[in-house]
Amino acid sequence: MGKKQHIAIFTTASLPWLTGTAVNPLFRAAYLSKDGERDVTLVIPWLSLKDQALVYPNNITFASPSEHEKYIRQWLEERVGFTSGFSIKFYPGKFSRDKRSILAVGDISEVIPDKEADIAVLEEPEHLTWFHHGKRWKTKFRLVIGIIHTNYLEYVKREKNGQMQAFLLKYLNNWVVGIYCHKVIRLSAATQDYSGSIVCNVHGVNPKFLEIGKKKREQQQNGDQAFTKGAYFIGKMVWSKGYKELLHLFKNHQKELSALEVDLFGSGEDSDEVQKAAKKLEMAVRVHPARDHADALFHDYKLFLNPSTTDVVCTTTAEALAMGKIVVCANHCSNEFFKQFPNCWTFDESKGFVQLILKALAEEPAQLTDAQRHDLSWEAATERFLKAAELDKPFEKKLSRSTSIYMSTSLNLQQTVDDASAYVHHVASGFEISRRMFGAIPGSLKPDEELSKELGLSDSGRK
Repeated sequence: MGKKQHIAIFTTASLPWLTGTAVNPLFRAAYLSKDGERDVTLVIPWLSLKDQALVYPNNITFASPSEHEKYIRQWLEERVGFTSGFSIKFYPGKFSRDKRSILAVGDISEVIPDKEADIAVLEEPEHLTWFHHGKRWKTKFRLVIGIIHTNYLEYVKREKNGQMQAFLLKYLNNWVVGIYCHKVIRLSAATQDYSGSIVCNVHGVNPKFLEIGKKKREQQQNGDQAFTKGAYFIGKMVWSKGYKELLHLFKNHQKELSALEVDLFGSGEDSDEVQKAAKKLEMAVRVHPARDHADALFHDYKLFLNPSTTDVVCTTTAEALAMGKIVVCANHCSNEFFKQFPNCWTFDESKGFVQLILKALAEEPAQLTDAQRHDLSWEAATERFLKAAELDKPFEKKLSRSTSIYMSTSLNLQQTVDDASAYVHHVASGFEISRRMFGAIPGSLKPDEELSKELGLSDSGRK
């Protein structure tokens, strides 16, 4: 038997922060390691206590990496129902207040020993490599796969001098992703395009939501009323997450939608403003604090509304479909994967939005087939990932001699360009002044004493 593949998954966030790059790579690690055919390591950021307090909800903090790992494994096992066989390792990170993101400190590729370095999966590769200064990912790992989660250009456009920032960021992202990744997978066409990239949704749904949907299907088959509540929306309560579009649609169609009752669930910087706007409407729109989408409170809602066009692949849309609900969402490239499901109804303009809501109030959701339920699962997402990354094929490819010579010349030229580009980035990322110019956290070239002590890094590891 040949040596097992070793897959190291590096990501930009960790539980208990319930963001996409904390949750989805965790499930990916669990399902890639489930059959025991490959060794998998999940590499996540470790934050000092002061940064944990800024990032993690409900005053949850961890005194040590082992305590943090225990929390993550317990959370995961409660959702997947099996004990995962992957390893967890931590890299030093710091929280950037202005970017609302965790940024890596030092050369995080060092977390994986050279003898174990085989395949690296960079979840948000641009984010992980903007300020990378150390060993080149393509040199250390046989294969580096980048998964593009976030449409950073859209977020930057909303900031001061946004168009100029987005223009510069587009080229910076292209540069670092090209330097450090062999393959690039975009979750949807809503992300920035990269040369040679493919679009494939390699995310699945927490199994709990599929179980909820299964029970709802059984109720429907027994002739019971499975859905007794109306419409809802759940998401971080900031205008850019769909609240602006949703409340605007309600305001313009209050008379047609007078019979509709809607509950909005979320917490965030714009909560007060959302509540004020909802109160001005002449229809029943109630605003509630954030809740876990798997909460029993949501099971009986029939209709999920999501007009957002800022998502790449909306997790809550996938979860609502898995629970057997009707989803009314924008006809946008971020929702392309969901269009295959009979309960996903898309609209192009406000009139279509109103018509679909009235239709949904009068009808019952279609019952998902076993095949459709599978397509939403992490088992199917893992199959799609292995195929998109070409990890389902033998690595070695035999080429004819003429093809081999041509490929060798072409690859050597590309290698020279890549090497020169990587050298420029390495030099630029090694100076505090140039790092600060591009937005790095001050003093993030190597871990400080506190992070080094908490992670047990030796002096040699901080050079």
